[in-house]
Amino acid sequence: MTKKNIKKGAILSILFFLPVIFLLFLYPSTNNYNPLDVVHEDVLDFSNLSSAKTDINLKDHITVLGFLGEDPESKIVETSNLKELIYDKFQGFKKFQIVMIVAEGTEDKTERLSKELSKFEPLEYWHFVSLNNSDIKKLFNSLRSSQVLDYNHAISNVFIVDKDLNQRGRFDDRSKREIKREEKPYILTSYNATMVSELKNKLAAEDLRVLFTEYRQKRKGEFNSTVRRAEDLKGEQNE
Repeated sequence: MTKKNIKKGAILSILFFLPVIFLLFLYPSTNNYNPLDVVHEDVLDFSNLSSAKTDINLKDHITVLGFLGEDPESKIVETSNLKELIYDKFQGFKKFQIVMIVAEGTEDKTERLSKELSKFEPLEYWHFVSLNNSDIKKLFNSLRSSQVLDYNHAISNVFIVDKDLNQRGRFDDRSKREIKREEKPYILTSYNATMVSELKNKLAAEDLRVLFTEYRQKRKGEFNSTVRRAEDLKGEQNE
């Protein structure tokens, strides 16, 4: 065998085995990940709200939930970010939806916002649900958050609600640098839709993907991690 043939055989062997080695390294990490924390339980569904005239449900869906309140058009930055960074990436995933809460009497404003967001494609998995102000507060108060709705019954942050009406997030949202400095852990219960980096790097790239992986493994009977419940974090104050 010539030196040229030996070199060619070595290159082909490397090209063949390199993907196999990569998958072997990847396999443990994809099956031993930390599931997304349950930071709060028993989020209200629309069937529990008298003003909800909708067939949309949170139950049995993976939902990104937001509150646009009495002036939906004023949240064009937030909703555009969600459309580009979250909806476009996850539309069509099994049981995924984005639900935006709007106040009763805002039909015209909501319609204009919807047309703006759906210029290039219909928003099949994006829903606007109209509630009266009392029910908006009830739904919001069933979530865990240190923030409050503004005077328009709106907020720039969005929340993850899983198929079992649990609110998902992180009990420890410290960066690697903060962990290295041994800073005190702090909780993440929602995601600021005005911050592209937070939507892209936390909500899209990490947390939603982890949640989809969890449910995919559950369907296959491969999920064996214990999801942390809200009461597991003793002494933690609401954020």
